[in-house]
Amino acid sequence: RAYYNSNIQNNTTMSTGITCDEEVTASFNGLKLQTGGYKGCKYITYKINDEKTHIVVDTVGEVGKGYDDFLETLPGNDCRYAVVDIDVETSDGRETSKLVFIAWVPDTCKVRSKMMYAGSKETLKVCFAGLGIHYNANDYADLDFETCIKPAVLKFV
Repeated sequence: RAYYNSNIQNNTTMSTGITCDEEVTASFNGLKLQTGGYKGCKYITYKINDEKTHIVVDTVGEVGKGYDDFLETLPGNDCRYAVVDIDVETSDGRETSKLVFIAWVPDTCKVRSKMMYAGSKETLKVCFAGLGIHYNANDYADLDFETCIKPAVLKFV
């Protein structure tokens, strides 16, 4: 006999009630496969919309934009999520790239915003099938490429 259990949550909704906009998954797949308008794109940032109901695309790194450009898009006093295509050279000299999920939750932002982003992170990760590297950053020092990001990526190469 089939029944409905109202205690079971949808995989794309977490305790905050925030869901992923359809464009979130489409943009991630475009970046991952380098297709459509995302060909040559190196990063996408995401935010919770003003109504606090959905995670939406915030910025898309245009062709030619790199990691430093990505850092400039992050607000100093508000949270963001991002998927960044990181290029690294392996210990045996091969060039490779990995997609990295970054949760940007600066220490200077409001507590409510920190709570909403922390509570909604798993919702977003469900939309990002096949993304294995997850990184949390609380200030710009946590995002230093040579000392933080590159070593984190090289662990998975």
